[in-house]
Amino acid sequence: MSLYWRVLLLNAAVLVSATALLLFAPVTVSVPVLPREAWVLVGGLAVSLVANALLLRLGFAPLRHLAHLMARIDLLRPSQRLPIRGGGSIAGLIRSFNEMLDRLEAERSDSAARALSAQEAERQRIAQELHDEIGQSLTALLLELKRAGDHAPEPLRTELRQAQEITRDSLDEVRRIARRLRPGVLEDLGLVSALIDLTTEFSIHTGLAIQRRFEPRLPKLGPDAELVLYRVAQESLTNTARHAAAARVEVALARDPGGVGLSVRDDGHGLGHSPEGAGIHGMRERAMLVGAQLTIETRREGGTEVRLLVPIPESQDRNSDHERIDQDPDTAR
Repeated sequence: MSLYWRVLLLNAAVLVSATALLLFAPVTVSVPVLPREAWVLVGGLAVSLVANALLLRLGFAPLRHLAHLMARIDLLRPSQRLPIRGGGSIAGLIRSFNEMLDRLEAERSDSAARALSAQEAERQRIAQELHDEIGQSLTALLLELKRAGDHAPEPLRTELRQAQEITRDSLDEVRRIARRLRPGVLEDLGLVSALIDLTTEFSIHTGLAIQRRFEPRLPKLGPDAELVLYRVAQESLTNTARHAAAARVEVALARDPGGVGLSVRDDGHGLGHSPEGAGIHGMRERAMLVGAQLTIETRREGGTEVRLLVPIPESQDRNSDHERIDQDPDTAR
């Protein structure tokens, strides 16, 4: 039933009921109207208005429910769709809203993919320039300082050695920043090696005690999915070091039903009521690119847990199942 006919029939029901009461009730109206008759008319009008309001509230309840669900939709949490119940104009409105969400998610995913691709390209360019330009300049400076220190008198030689140490530390910092901008180990040695390198570096520079739990023989993922897993782990560790006031972090990578799961848990003070920042929004956009599910919540025992579930391509999932069967003689029999 369309909204127009729904409202019309509700009002008609009220008017018919009021007319029936006037026809069959033992009430007469005098001219001029007596006070007792006026009270009866006012009471009947009030009852009609209340009945009309209740019926209209009942009739518009699906729209209020729809507005409440629309207010909770978040494009950074994809695949949220409103349930379609019954038929008529309200069901058509919900269906149109769901189709609009499909289009918006597709457009947002495309724009986010272009933006993140440009971001990764810019990261790669900056890392290359840091390595080639600044890194080589600092290396040349370090060699010049060493050569000058070898021929300098003793008071100046000590100062030049101190300058060498400062330059060497700066060179190491430039190389570290370049590795964070462009994880070359991810391309060369794979995801697990890249995460080991990342967590080791974070533990050294932040003092966090990081425990790693990486499941062996994980299914092979595409380069985009591996990059998303790496960047989410990197951003989670960065947020932990900056905001969580944590002492311990656990980074786990394992196969879950339906995909490969990354988990980053800390023992800090949790999320609290602070709004999500640009870092978390960036993680959600990256997860959306590969169809992954990202959850960020405060743990009951304290601290925050970031969990990312990346789906395995169907063809790759079948290949992984065949490999496990071939490797397990009991399963093969």
